Amino acid sequence: MQSYDWQSALQQAVRKNQRDAHNRYAQLATVRADGTPANRTVVYRGVSDDQRSLRMVTDLRSDKLTEIAAQPIAELCWYLSHTREQFRIRGRMIAETQSAQRDATWKALSDAAKAQFFWPTPGIAVGSASSSTASSLPADPATEPPPDDFVLLLLEPFYVDHLRLRGTPQTRFFSQLNNNVWESTAVNP
Repeated sequence: MQSYDWQSALQQAVRKNQRDAHNRYAQLATVRADGTPANRTVVYRGVSDDQRSLRMVTDLRSDKLTEIAAQPIAELCWYLSHTREQFRIRGRMIAETQSAQRDATWKALSDAAKAQFFWPTPGIAVGSASSSTASSLPADPATEPPPDDFVLLLLEPFYVDHLRLRGTPQTRFFSQLNNNVWESTAVNP
């Protein structure tokens, strides 16, 4: 059997699915303080500079950062519709509030995506005193530094379950990081 590399498989799947914008969206599951799961949709923003992590962004005021601080292990479930592939990627979440990588990610965002970080606090009732603290988007957000509420999230994987639903037979691989070496096993779908 030929060797399998989940990172190459993911890069290839992302490239083949890039024509459809919805394929940038994945579901990120964390754990709330009461032990219940919290699942939400995030936008894949590429790989980290060191090629070891997946990049996403969030608002410093969102619940997910409290959840990640208490339990940094999370799982991303990503279905890429064109190639009919699912990646379940489990790993450690890292929140960066100051870094060159964070600044570069900010610069790559659209103005519409940047504007969200100047909105009122997420999850607060509309019309409440706390919800009226929004600031305005700078005249040229492309040249401005990111606001303090902008956080770069990195998912540093240690386990990947990759299911290919296209073809007969379908294929599935489990990949696990052991002593800084990825080991992959073909399993029944």
